[in-house]
Formats: sequence, structure tokens, C-alpha cells
Amino acid sequence: MAQATSTKQARSQQNMNPENSTDLEAPANPDNSAARNAAQNLPDEESAIIPGRFWTLPVICLVTTSFVLGANEFIMMGILPDIAQGLHISQVLVGNLVSIFAAVYAVACPLVAAFSARFQRKRIYLAMVSVFLIGNALSGFAPNYAVLALSRMIVALVAGGLVAVDMTFAPQVAESSKRTRFMAWVFSGFSLASVFGVPAGTWLAQTSGWRWAFHSITLLTIALLLVDIAVLPASKSTSAVGILRQFLLFSDLRIVLGCACVIFGAAATYVFYTYITPVLTQFAGVAQARVSLVLILFGVMALFSNLYSGVLARRGTIEQPLGRMWSFYAVQVLTLVLLSAACWWALRSSSVLVHGSVFVLVMALGFLIYLQNSPSQICYVDSALQTHPGSLNLSNSLNSMSFNTGIALGAAVSGVVYDHVGLTALGAFGAIFAFLAALSSLALLQIGRSMRASR
Repeated sequence: MAQATSTKQARSQQNMNPENSTDLEAPANPDNSAARNAAQNLPDEESAIIPGRFWTLPVICLVTTSFVLGANEFIMMGILPDIAQGLHISQVLVGNLVSIFAAVYAVACPLVAAFSARFQRKRIYLAMVSVFLIGNALSGFAPNYAVLALSRMIVALVAGGLVAVDMTFAPQVAESSKRTRFMAWVFSGFSLASVFGVPAGTWLAQTSGWRWAFHSITLLTIALLLVDIAVLPASKSTSAVGILRQFLLFSDLRIVLGCACVIFGAAATYVFYTYITPVLTQFAGVAQARVSLVLILFGVMALFSNLYSGVLARRGTIEQPLGRMWSFYAVQVLTLVLLSAACWWALRSSSVLVHGSVFVLVMALGFLIYLQNSPSQICYVDSALQTHPGSLNLSNSLNSMSFNTGIALGAAVSGVVYDHVGLTALGAFGAIFAFLAALSSLALLQIGRSMRASR
């Protein structure tokens, strides 16, 4: 009960702070006052904070890291047909790379996040950026499918851990009142990658070949790494909490159900998103040359999704925001069913109205894609602070882990559906996952009510 009271007080104090009043800040944990106090005034940590300023070079570098990670991960959806043609393999086989990447990411993310706490922050961060650079460069030069798959696995090994370590720089690069803003921008880097990185990579693939989509990320990462070495603050502190002890966090049923919500919600989206380019060209009447422009619009919808996610995160405390997401999962069910119907109709009609309906439904799904991000982050970190404060580093990785587990599941199912049923059925199978997400959300809300009543 004392911990719950402390949590409510911290949230109240933060809401009164005008610096923390924007929607962008909601993905960060609003109740991290305990972790914040522990991180302040450490004698062995350098500080890169400039009083009164938020956008310093270290902050820009750390946000750019999430941008290049997002560009590398999401680019596959935009250049999937180009890779298939260039390597003379099927689109389904290339689509499997999305599942391979997400599966490795999901398994490695919590392990690397927990393991990284044992090392000095800047050193492990630079090491992981270097591994990412090697993996991405290998993707650009891959002579065949096997090497390309290996390169994707190398990147996936460190991508999730990089996000978790990225956020731990907050006490060194942002003032106390602006640290939630910093963490939120780290999440938003992925949305910006959807808006700018994926369309740019798709355009490069169409004009210069798919390898240049990866080469451009390689060049940006080299420049980023050099600046990181020069400007990121050093730290000598490491965590004394054992790796296995951190995983006791999963004994909290709210954590398990919260992960289930995100897994099924992401799977629902990626059943169709993995093959968004052929869906747009075959059913929405979008010319191949204009796919990159449409992906920009989809990315804008995804960015709005991330922003509105912050509003949803304010609907209660701990598990309540994510538990109340069931209604949005229900909307996702309906939208995906309608998408399947519209695609089926588009095969039998060339009407502008039919193609337009597919386009509108795809954009609507873009808005739904990230709504669960902020509520889930609130659930994970608040629950960790309440029951397992030694697992905070791990809790910061759970959204990435769960989302990529959902990507792997959704992409794997979409490959089977595409191969045996056809693209028109993708929406219907995605709706099944959205329905499971709604059930998990309702169960989470009920568990939370039971735990509150028992206190």
C-alpha cells in the first residue's frame, strides 16, 4: 500500500510539471522517481546536460539511434518485392525474413537488456552500435538469401538491447524535468523512421536498387557512431542485480497479460503490414512508382498513433490504460475484417470506390498500429516499480520484446496465408489476433481490479 501511494504521488507531481505535459512524453515511465533519484548525483557519471536546453548533441544522437534501428527494421516491408526480384526468390521467402528478424529480436531483447546492465553504459552502447553497423552493412552486400538472413539475425541480436540502453542515458543527457520527454523521443524515433526512413528506402530501391536502402543506413550509422564516441557522456557505474533475478518480473500476472496484449496487437497489424506493398498495388490501385509516397502517408498515420497513444496512457495508473485498450482492439478487428472484404471486392471490380476503400482501411490500420505503446510501457514499468524494482532495466525492454514477438507471429502467419489462401485473406486472419488482444486487455483490467481490491 505504501508503494502504491508513492506511485500516485509521483504521478501527481509529474502531471503538475508543465515540461511534462505534452503527449509525446507519455511513452516514458511517469513513476520513475525512485530510479531517477538513484541515478542523480553519482560521482562516477559524466553529465552532458545544458541547463534550459533539451536538443543537445547527445540527445540528437540517441534519438537518431532509434531512427536508424526503425529504418533498418521497417524497410523490409517497402522493398520486399525488389529483394525478391534481385535475388530471384519468392516474395514469401523474403517475407520470412521479417519473421526471422522479429523472432531473434524478441528472444534476444530481454536477455541483452538484462546482460547490458553489467557493463559501463557508453562502452556497451558503442559496442552494440558497432554490431548493428556490421549486420546492416552485410545486408547491403548480401550475395544470396542465406547471407541476407544471417545479417538480419545479427542486427536483431542487438537492436532491442540498444533501445533499452539508449533510454538509460536519460539522467546524463536531460534535466530531471525533461527526462520523460527524452525517453518519449527515443520511442518516437521509430515513428519518424516510418514517416521518412521507409519511404526514402523504398524510393532508393526503385531508383538505385534495393542494396542502396541498406547502404544509406550504413553511411548514417557510421557518422552517428563517430559523433557518439565524441559526445556521449561516460559512466563507470554498473548494476549489481543478477540477470536471473531480474526475470522474476514475469511472476507478476499483469506483466504477462500486458505482454500478451502487445504480442497479439502487433501480430494483428503485421499479418497485413508484411505485404503492404502488394496489397497497395494489387487492391488499392497504387502504381509501383507511388508506393513510397503512400508509405509516407502510412508513416504519418503511425506517428499520430504514437502521439495519441500518450493520451490513452493517461487513462488511469499501472495496468488500467492498457486494460482499457480493449475497445480499440475491437475497432481493429472490424477494420481488418473490412479490409479482407474490400480486397476480395477489388479483385472483381476496378471501381475507384473499391480501390479507395482499401486505401482508407490501410490508413486506418496505420493509426491503430502504435496505440498500445504508451499504455503498455506504463503497465510494465509501473508494475516493476511496485513489485520488482530491481528489474527496471528489463522492464524497459518488454514493449520491444512483445511487439517483435507479435511481428514474428504475424509475419509467419501471413506467409502461410499468402502462400495457401491469398492476399485477400490477410485481414481476416489479422482480425483473429486483434480479438485475442481484446480478450487479453479485458483480462488484464480484471486482474488489476482484483489486486487493488485485495490490498
